[in-house]
Amino acid sequence: MSKSRPILALCPIALALLFSCGRKASPEMTRTEFVMDTVCTVRLVKGGDEAALDASFARLRQIEGELSAQRPDSQISAVNDASGLHPVAVGDDAMAMVKKDLGYAAMSGGAFDPSVGPLVKLWGIGTDHARLPSKAEIRAALRLVNWKDIEVDDSARTIFLRRRGMSLDLGSGTKGYATDELVKLLAAKGVSSAIIDLGGNIFAMGSNPDNRPWRIGLQDPETARGAYMGVASLVDRTMVTSGVYERFFMKDGKRYHHIFDTKTGYPVDNGLTSVTIITAKSFDADGCTTMLFAIGREKGLELGKKLGLGVIMIDDKRKVYLTPGVSGYFELTDPVFTIAE
Repeated sequence: MSKSRPILALCPIALALLFSCGRKASPEMTRTEFVMDTVCTVRLVKGGDEAALDASFARLRQIEGELSAQRPDSQISAVNDASGLHPVAVGDDAMAMVKKDLGYAAMSGGAFDPSVGPLVKLWGIGTDHARLPSKAEIRAALRLVNWKDIEVDDSARTIFLRRRGMSLDLGSGTKGYATDELVKLLAAKGVSSAIIDLGGNIFAMGSNPDNRPWRIGLQDPETARGAYMGVASLVDRTMVTSGVYERFFMKDGKRYHHIFDTKTGYPVDNGLTSVTIITAKSFDADGCTTMLFAIGREKGLELGKKLGLGVIMIDDKRKVYLTPGVSGYFELTDPVFTIAE
């Protein structure tokens, strides 16, 4: 797995502010490791021990080993290598990921597409070989992007890509899936309060050391990493953001980011700079941030409301759009931004 994004990964999108003023009821334990191509931190506040941390990072490495398209020995790489040839048997993690992603693809009419691998590889955004491809290269890659050509056989536990050269890229949901797996694992080991931060995918488990909601900062999409423009107060909720500032390169004064328009083959250009989702399951939040970003503000807010998600959208005019109810736990702290009516 490439480690070409350490500077970006070291500064998570959502910042756990962790405000507290009282004494901690019990010693805390924190561990940080580079895994899943990002910096991952698990902070145990109430319950748990070193064994719980060991198990957490072992689970992350297992998920990475099965789902990473960048690892040649992963199950997803095996599926990609066998595209157009034969189905490949996979485990529960890969089945769960691909089936969920196919649901998002259907829901978005293909704006979200897990078979976007050829485009991801072509552009190389977030790697040391990012470039602006030719129109002919983009057209050729687009011919291999079609979620309807992904076959999942539940009984045989196999995945098959019908056309040679197709490839899956599950990067839009893997950290969310892994976050939910850690929440289940830690709860089973007696942890009642924790912060899980997988490269900016934040889960606030239980309450903070003062038995209050965790205060999680939302990254200002136009400022250096570490600057936040608002704060969400969360208990047993996840906060996940997709933005144009996460992975990108500049060419002739134009920013090319990592969220692709599956109709044009170019990065999405719809005026949005970030989409944040707050909900109970990080897997849902992770996939839906990309999906809602891709379909745009109006349709994205409508779908987010329909799905019962807390959605925060920011556009390039520094206007902030919220789904109903979000204002009850999200506070805008930077006066240069305004809440859209």
